[in-house]
Amino acid sequence: MDYGDYPAAAGMATGLIIIYLIIGILMLISIWKIFTKAGKPGWAAIIPIYNIIILLEIVDKPLWWFILWFIPFVNIIIGIIVSIELAKKFGQSTGFAVGLILLPIIFYPILGFGSYKYTG
Repeated sequence: MDYGDYPAAAGMATGLIIIYLIIGILMLISIWKIFTKAGKPGWAAIIPIYNIIILLEIVDKPLWWFILWFIPFVNIIIGIIVSIELAKKFGQSTGFAVGLILLPIIFYPILGFGSYKYTG
């Protein structure tokens, strides 16, 4: 398919890619800030697998939970538990954790850039 024949489609695809990149960079920076607030190296947010290990350390969960992230359906439960614990470690309620789960694009930047302190 030649996008030269469909300039509107090419423009829309380019626009969606730009929006996707902006959202990805915003989330990366937010997690970097969260790690830094928790006393962990911010650069760990960009290293696959290692960032999960650091997240588990932040929420005081055993490192063997890392394996649970790779089990279908179990990983959803683990993600929910980790989100709840992350909210608690920053002095937030379970309601904030629900925001982290359902609207991460909004709540992770709030946690990262807000004045919330890590209480771990």
